[in-house]
Amino acid sequence: MTTNVLLIGSGGREHALAWKLAQSPALGRLYAAPGNPGIAAHADLAALDIDDHAAVVAFAKANAIGLVVVGPEAPLVAGITDGLRQAGILVFGPSRLAAQLEGSKGFTKDLCMRKAIPTGRYRRFTEPEAAKDYVRAEGAPIVVKADGLAAGKGVTVAESVENALAAIDDCFDGGGEVVVEEFLEGEEASLFCLADGMNAVFFGTAQDHKRAFDGDKGPNTGGMGAYSPAPAMTPDLIERAMTEIIRPTLEGMREVGAPFAGVLYAGLMLTEKGPQLIEYNARFGDPETQVLMLRLKSDLLPILLDAARGDLSACRPEWYEDPALCVVMATSGYPGAYHKGSVIRALPETDEQAIVFHAGTRRDGDRLLAEGGRVLGVTASGTTVGEAAVKAYAAIAEIDWPEGFVRTDIGHRAIAREES
Repeated sequence: MTTNVLLIGSGGREHALAWKLAQSPALGRLYAAPGNPGIAAHADLAALDIDDHAAVVAFAKANAIGLVVVGPEAPLVAGITDGLRQAGILVFGPSRLAAQLEGSKGFTKDLCMRKAIPTGRYRRFTEPEAAKDYVRAEGAPIVVKADGLAAGKGVTVAESVENALAAIDDCFDGGGEVVVEEFLEGEEASLFCLADGMNAVFFGTAQDHKRAFDGDKGPNTGGMGAYSPAPAMTPDLIERAMTEIIRPTLEGMREVGAPFAGVLYAGLMLTEKGPQLIEYNARFGDPETQVLMLRLKSDLLPILLDAARGDLSACRPEWYEDPALCVVMATSGYPGAYHKGSVIRALPETDEQAIVFHAGTRRDGDRLLAEGGRVLGVTASGTTVGEAAVKAYAAIAEIDWPEGFVRTDIGHRAIAREES
């Protein structure tokens, strides 16, 4: 028996999920809304307003959808899964209340405090002057975060008090709330788990490159590249993170009446004291999904179905040993102002070790246009991270898009480990 699937989203993460789902013998028809030109190679694109939750439910019923997979964070925080569940449709993704783990930095920090989850010291503020007084008292470096969603760019690691004060003004320009927290020293890594409300199943590690430019310089972005697995995440550190961070979080969410089911993506800082939580995302990462899907040996569809049904007890994901690396091609100017509509004239032929996942692209007749900030995710595998990087950058050299740019040092930490 096969399952029809509706995939919500239009980015590189969703292209990677569509690419993997399309390989499943258990798949019936795959639909995507709104999708993108890369996803269109694997799925039927649906002209569906994903902000209209009633329309999504109606589409799922009309097309005998057996599973809805929600990719981006905004629909999750808006509660898209709640209406689907109420209509009796299986959906992979947390409820609106559970998605607060990503939708509100303050909610998550308060949960950490209640459950003694290791994280940086923090304060929440609804008034800018109180936040500024706290920064002046604490000094720098210090971290300023907008409480709500900010597409991965609402965080300022301020190296001076002046920068922190400016970040506070920026955050309050749109109203809302600000979290100011301790700067943690160490190496960052990402840990992924699948959760069914009660249990968590480890689902890989990755390391992302948030800064726009080589050498980890420039402003924060949604991610300029990633590789998996993360060499810094040893088996001992993974178990500590599961025991000290992930499982108490699931317990805490049950206690507040919002059991978490879906992807729990923990951004960690590996400090001298051990792993500490920086923040949670309530969905797969981007560009981390691209490398995870390249490494996943198991059929993805049955795993997502088990999570949606609330029983991951039999889930044992298998992985290819070779690491994978993704380099993001972005439009010049990103993450600041950038021009939309430049023409991508040529892409390399896709093969098993170099795949170009589409993110911010659209078709205009026969032309492929860059429509977003992060536009392509060139993803490759190799026996080492260094080999995967060579393959990814070789594929990038075949892309004819003068308006695009990349970081040239994706994977540098792992490559340095391999060469030492």
